[in-house]
Amino acid sequence: MTVTEMAASAKKAALVLARLDTATKNRALAAMAQALEQNIDAIVEANRRDLEFSKNENIAAPLIARLAVDALKVNSMAQGIQSVAGLADPVGRVQGTTELDKDLVLRRVSCPIGVIGAIFESRPDAVPQIASLCLKSGNAVILKGGREAQHSNKVIVDLMRQAIASLPGVPEAAVQLIETRAEVAEMLQQDRYINLVVPRGSNEFVRYVQEHTKIPVLGHSEGICHVYIDEHADVEKARAIALDAKLQYAAACNALETLLVHERIAPRLLPDLARQYRDKGVELVGDLRACSLVPDLHKAADTEWDTEYNDLKLAIKVVDDRGAAIEHINEHGSGHTDTIVTENREVAEQFMNEVDSASVMWNASTRFADGFRFGLGAEIGISTNKTHARGPVGLEGLVIYKYKLFGCGQTVADYSGETGRPFTHRPLSDDTPL
Repeated sequence: MTVTEMAASAKKAALVLARLDTATKNRALAAMAQALEQNIDAIVEANRRDLEFSKNENIAAPLIARLAVDALKVNSMAQGIQSVAGLADPVGRVQGTTELDKDLVLRRVSCPIGVIGAIFESRPDAVPQIASLCLKSGNAVILKGGREAQHSNKVIVDLMRQAIASLPGVPEAAVQLIETRAEVAEMLQQDRYINLVVPRGSNEFVRYVQEHTKIPVLGHSEGICHVYIDEHADVEKARAIALDAKLQYAAACNALETLLVHERIAPRLLPDLARQYRDKGVELVGDLRACSLVPDLHKAADTEWDTEYNDLKLAIKVVDDRGAAIEHINEHGSGHTDTIVTENREVAEQFMNEVDSASVMWNASTRFADGFRFGLGAEIGISTNKTHARGPVGLEGLVIYKYKLFGCGQTVADYSGETGRPFTHRPLSDDTPL
């Protein structure tokens, strides 16, 4: 089947999915989860082949770290699908009701987007996350993972498709997989059938997708995330948050890449914190003021402040005040996630109001920027766009809306000219009977 044929079948599937009731969608999700749980050995074996391939091809270490799958992770994938099934259905929600005139009522109602093209690297666990979110929100999805996860992704998708096909009325074409770069190029030309593309990867990759398609793109690009330790910070909180944000999972897009420290607290905090980082194998670079406080700290090149490491490396900068920290983040950050550590509420509020990022935090690790941790069930990606969805994109980011107008024979002519009827434009309760 060509990519055009796949996209066309996905469009047909999306029209069916949009009509499915919540119970049917949840049964499909339960079947998908069960299929993974009952085939753990097959998934782990496919993943073993991917790991072997990746090591032979010298795939970057951060990608390999995201790639590995064991029985525990497969069970976690299945639980993730079940958690999506437990979420409220985002489709068919009334978002506003307005009386235009007597017996002429307008409603805005949520509905699926249609067909989603999702492109991502490594991480086979992204496959069931994205597929389950799309199905629950009534969207069909065409998936493209990295070549380093090709065997794992294929087995997982095949199992989910078999599960979907076992349920009457649920189209198997709701979830599909493409495998080559040539197919990606062809998919980006399917603006007739595909309604949204979600690329997850480097800034360059997201920019490539944006420049090679007419399809709207929900950009999940680099995660150049910051922790700013203010002069009013609690030192122990600051140390714990800065360590967690970098070390808990350095390959994640919401991991700390640049640490900003107020000049008044830096002498007390930085030397010991740098030692703790180094004890965990973190390579450190810093500006001149940081270098003066930390022995043997390498001078950071200008490019370091615009770099996502996805690895055990960290850039450190000492700043004059919170204004300088905010300015640095807005200039060098990627609009992903940034946090402030301080005991001063006014300072924290200023930081969260003025930092132009999708997620801003106070006294918490950047690693909390995640669909599951935010209570979204899972995420299709983290958007740094300023469109209808921003930050971790879960079910709510995968629906749009339509307007439904309920009349009883009115025509525009009735409301035109000097003798035309006036509109009432009166807000109504969303549960008003029509």
